[in-house]
Amino acid sequence: MNYLFFYHLFFWVVYYLYALFNRSDSALYYLRPQNEAKSWSDFFGTSTTFIDFLSYPFINFFGFNYEMMMVFYAWLGYLGFVYAYLFFRENIPLKITVFKKLDFLTLILFFPNMHFWTASLGKGAPIFLGLMLFAYAIRNPKSRIITIIFGSLLIYYIRPHVFMFVAVGTVLGYMSGKEKISFWKKAFIYISLIGGLILVQDTILGVAGLEGSEDLVEGFDEFSEDRSQSLSNSGSGVDMSSYPLPVKLFTFWFRPLFFDAPGLLGLITSVENLMYLLLFIKILRKDFISFIRNSTVVVKMSLVVFFLSSFAMTFVMSNLGIIMRQKSMVMYFAFFVIYYYLAQKKYDKILRLKKLNMQGKLN
Repeated sequence: MNYLFFYHLFFWVVYYLYALFNRSDSALYYLRPQNEAKSWSDFFGTSTTFIDFLSYPFINFFGFNYEMMMVFYAWLGYLGFVYAYLFFRENIPLKITVFKKLDFLTLILFFPNMHFWTASLGKGAPIFLGLMLFAYAIRNPKSRIITIIFGSLLIYYIRPHVFMFVAVGTVLGYMSGKEKISFWKKAFIYISLIGGLILVQDTILGVAGLEGSEDLVEGFDEFSEDRSQSLSNSGSGVDMSSYPLPVKLFTFWFRPLFFDAPGLLGLITSVENLMYLLLFIKILRKDFISFIRNSTVVVKMSLVVFFLSSFAMTFVMSNLGIIMRQKSMVMYFAFFVIYYYLAQKKYDKILRLKKLNMQGKLN
């Protein structure tokens, strides 16, 4: 984790240099809270407004300059990786190697695209921190209630729709997980998350302008078509509107690849996407379905969050640059499922070998 800290700090430098010579939202995130016509409370809200609210005291009360704000948000991103490490290691104590000799957890913690988008002033770092806080805490919700609340608030205020995916995934996970969970623990999760969704449903629907809509399906279709069209007009746009769903998902998860990489950043990301694809291939086995059917709460939660997020975003993402940024939020949930599957196979193999050894000794 010490190496990871300096690695992440290196990407703060990379993004800072990138922002000096390219258009970056980080500059706007620094300038908006300095609007003298608004007070701190005026910035309280969801989405972009919340990032301004979060930044306001550091800029206006403590005098942070642009570079200091970039470092602060990079630190939030690093905390996200700390909790990602805890999330993986606590649930999966076995070490797994991939590509012959690479440690699985080390590999995914050092993927460059994940660090690039979480090392700057903007939504990427705090939303990633919120997701990993929630994922880490959900294993023991009673003893980590403060962590769950803080993570949930970060997710909701930055991306309300992602909070919906997390809440639905958690409820479904607790409903179908193989663990024997007490009634009160389940009731606490159900009441908290379902009640929270009901309370904030208008805000979530408001992200797509669907509050008060009489036909949510038709409204979402119109929103996704407009959003997809506007994003596809940029230089790295791809026309996904006519793609079948499997191709849309493939595009979201594994593109850009080398043939459509937008610039140097796209080429670097293509190498990473190829590794995503190779890792994904490892679960294309007959026993994966039975593994999911008999898996734990956290595995099912991770799978649902990953698929719901991917499904929703494929309808509104038609820009490879935006795709590279957005999928960094949810890919760790896919990695967790893959890692757990491989660890379960290794554990089952160890048990079989022990059983054979015991039988050999008895004979």
